Amino acid sequence: MTAPMPPVRPSLGPPAGTGLRATLVAFAIGSLVSVALGVYGRMHEPAFFAINLGGFSSGAAAKSWLVTGAFVLALVQLGSALVLYGRIPGVAGPSWTGRLHRWSGRIAVLLTVPVAVHCLYALGFQDGSLRVLVHSLLGCFFYGAFTAKMLVLRADTPRWALPLLGGAVFTALVALWLTSSVWFFTTSGLTF
Repeated sequence: MTAPMPPVRPSLGPPAGTGLRATLVAFAIGSLVSVALGVYGRMHEPAFFAINLGGFSSGAAAKSWLVTGAFVLALVQLGSALVLYGRIPGVAGPSWTGRLHRWSGRIAVLLTVPVAVHCLYALGFQDGSLRVLVHSLLGCFFYGAFTAKMLVLRADTPRWALPLLGGAVFTALVALWLTSSVWFFTTSGLTF
């Protein structure tokens, strides 16, 4: 004889602590991405071969303008996030605000990919000056924070996780822009 089945209980959502576990896993994976990029950049012998995109005078100019484009889109991300989460009093935002937020973020990250590939492959992780060391650390942190943010987007995580990671990604990108593009433009001028 088989034992009677216990009564079916309605689901009350995921088990307690699942959201925090998902958040910790996202943070751990993001940290591993940051460390892996830093280790690769440090261990890889820099090729000192510049990626140059058509229309730009140098690889440094191309990188500076791509990161500036990503910075502008990060500002769009910040504004659209504030509207989406109701942080601007009296502004409901149009129905396409969510799409604007998603696509501006996608394009911003896509603009950073050739820059990151160039930095890691051609230059590696460097520490020759404080600016370069901070920039190298921020580059690794940016992609780790971005990875963690993407992982918490669809997961059942605490309400603070997504804004925290979004803020970390935004802050890292702004700091990368300041330590690269702004530095380049102030030393070389607004050259293409």
